[in-house]
Amino acid sequence: MYPLINRDNSCCFSGYRPEKLPWGTDESALRCVELKEKIILAVERLSLSGIRHFICGMARGSDTFFCEAVLSFRENHAGITVEAAVPYENHGSGWCDEDRGRYLLLLGQCDFVSYVSSDYSKYCMLRRNRYMVDNSSVLIAVFDGKPGGTKYTLGYAVKRGLEIIEIEP
Repeated sequence: MYPLINRDNSCCFSGYRPEKLPWGTDESALRCVELKEKIILAVERLSLSGIRHFICGMARGSDTFFCEAVLSFRENHAGITVEAAVPYENHGSGWCDEDRGRYLLLLGQCDFVSYVSSDYSKYCMLRRNRYMVDNSSVLIAVFDGKPGGTKYTLGYAVKRGLEIIEIEP
């Protein structure tokens, strides 16, 4: 049975894709390993403060690290739920086999899947980000000032009054 899910006990996540991360796709790089540890610590701290529901945008890179961290944390902590906020129904279809396989594996482990748009459009990622923020009280952001979707999402979260946890990549 799932706990009552509401904005007050929900956290969303935004962060960079591999192209914007200093180590690219090399997840064995020390800075990547450290980032994953920081994400796990943030999830643990939020869980202790009452956050039970975690929403992930399911992009490559930081979103994947976040989803994996929460799913791993959930294994030993009852009452934790994970929601995949997918920007459109065929999201991931153009990715390489390895990334698509990882995405589909994570998607299958999530408690909830919310498709924000049925088809790709130039605004579907924006809609997904707004959906996550509108349904959360906390945003964890892997952010170092670069322009793009994470910067927009962070600004929107500030306007909506969310608690912000910034993690530098």
